[in-house]
Amino acid sequence: MALDYPALLDELRTESSRLVALLDGLDAEDWDIATPSPGWSVRDQVSHLAYFDDAANDAIRTPSRFRIDAAELMKDGMGFPDMIAARYRPVTSVDLLAWFVRARHGLLDTFAEAGPRDRAPWYGPDMSVASSVTARLMETWAHGQDIYDALNAVHPSSPGLRSIAHLGVSTFAFVHTLNGRQVPTAPVRIDLIAPESQEVWSWGPRDADNTVSGPAEDFALVVTQRRHIADTALSVTGPVAESWMEIAQAFAGAPGPGRVPTEIAATHSGGTR
Repeated sequence: MALDYPALLDELRTESSRLVALLDGLDAEDWDIATPSPGWSVRDQVSHLAYFDDAANDAIRTPSRFRIDAAELMKDGMGFPDMIAARYRPVTSVDLLAWFVRARHGLLDTFAEAGPRDRAPWYGPDMSVASSVTARLMETWAHGQDIYDALNAVHPSSPGLRSIAHLGVSTFAFVHTLNGRQVPTAPVRIDLIAPESQEVWSWGPRDADNTVSGPAEDFALVVTQRRHIADTALSVTGPVAESWMEIAQAFAGAPGPGRVPTEIAATHSGGTR
């Protein structure tokens, strides 16, 4: 998938503006509605996005300071997202929305000024600026999905869906290593159907024995751990593909626990940030 950096930035701008419009229409009490991520309300999802927008901005503009702050944050392990959520719960909904809007606008300006192949530190290996944009797009879409779900609102089809799916495919080796598994040598063919055009987006060799196919949005929901694969229309064939879909994770950090199927969710908690 060739990089179109201006288009990637536009995808992030669109996803951002849609989420801000949804949040701007909420009453104060709506910010305390529980989301599918256990223990997290709407406000926690927003503070998470705002905090890491500021962090991504610092990583590009002041990488030495970012490395110091990141080391301090990670000194007790990778559970810091819950700590950050708790820290900002006293902030009013008005101030939270203003923070998110300010942080996102600042980050978009930084992305526009930076070169897509410039490198920046993160909570793990350094990454390119283009990868940072894709990661923020994926995070916005995934945490936004939790907000849309909590509010029983329809999440509009994202122009960035292919970029998110590509990130899910490209983290194949990463997620196996993250979970202490040997990276499979057998390839997987992925054929995903775009939601509006019905165009098919494909990765991997046509003759692969292991395959994943179905709606692109369902694939994105699985690799961001927002849905259990049993609650999607994805078709998965072959042991490598089946094992991958059990642990698929497009985001950095510790291995996510995923989501439980809907028939179990009513009586069991589970999920991922």
